[in-house]
Amino acid sequence: MIINNFEKFIGQHCETTATGSLLKQVGIDLSEPMLFGIGEGLGFIFWNMKIMDFPFIGGRVKPDILTENICRNLNLDLEVTETSSKKKAWENVTKHIKQGRAVGLKLDCYHLEYFTNKFHFAGHYAAMYGYDHEFAYLVDTNQQGGKVKTSLKSLELARSKKGPMSSQNRTYAITKNEKSFDLKKVIKKAIYNNAVDFLNPPIKNIGYKGILKTSTEIKKWFNNSKDVKGDFQTTALLMEKAGTGGSLFRNLYRDFLKESFELLNTEVLKTAYHDYEEIAEGWKKVSTLFHQAGETGDVKYINQASDILIDLSEQERIGMEKLLNIKT
Repeated sequence: MIINNFEKFIGQHCETTATGSLLKQVGIDLSEPMLFGIGEGLGFIFWNMKIMDFPFIGGRVKPDILTENICRNLNLDLEVTETSSKKKAWENVTKHIKQGRAVGLKLDCYHLEYFTNKFHFAGHYAAMYGYDHEFAYLVDTNQQGGKVKTSLKSLELARSKKGPMSSQNRTYAITKNEKSFDLKKVIKKAIYNNAVDFLNPPIKNIGYKGILKTSTEIKKWFNNSKDVKGDFQTTALLMEKAGTGGSLFRNLYRDFLKESFELLNTEVLKTAYHDYEEIAEGWKKVSTLFHQAGETGDVKYINQASDILIDLSEQERIGMEKLLNIKT
């Protein structure tokens, strides 16, 4: 069963790509930066647990929240199912596809056969638009090939994998209802909500406070690491290439602000866009310094990255405080 003429969304980030593909099916075609922005997607977290090989630096809101925000802000119905039963999990997919409706899936990308760079990450997303007796047919990010396929067994493993950021065979579907939306109002609301969230982190390793904390934590990490090259070069790669759109999602948010300014023509958005141009450059420098630290083993690059992170924490705090004025 394969949905005919299914149009893929071309994107860099997995959740916006999967959700964007589902939105196309209901007649909503927005850019990836716009989806990221109205999903209130910008965030920051420094996450370190004993079960992890090395700390994780993230630049967006928690998994699942982005799509939930998009659907709430666009007045769309979002149906989400999770189950520990593999049989029920498959039924949750097929019931939608049989009705001609693609679904979003949350997966551990390690098991997906089209991934050439194998690593465990259970917060990956793809849209599924069909299957046969052997394969599932998916839409993934542009760098993973766009329209791809993986065996049904590998899909089952990817969906049921447990670990950080995982869910129990999460499936989601999006449908329209009688409600409409005003994109200009949606943009203002999403920017304001994102700013409030970023400026009021519940713990010190999140938001602008998390960026500041990371400026000291990376020094401890460097000193305690058993694999400086692997840790910091992998982190640099994840920050730039692993579906973030570059500069730890700051490029996407910069482009969202630019597109929003072109629609709303307000001074606060023009200023914020230029702020995030500079902020995105700063994050690019941090990832470059991480790579150099891994290549040379020289702590001076970590110290330089630390100084930039201190500045970025303040720049992002100020930038988000300006964006609070969007609602007025």
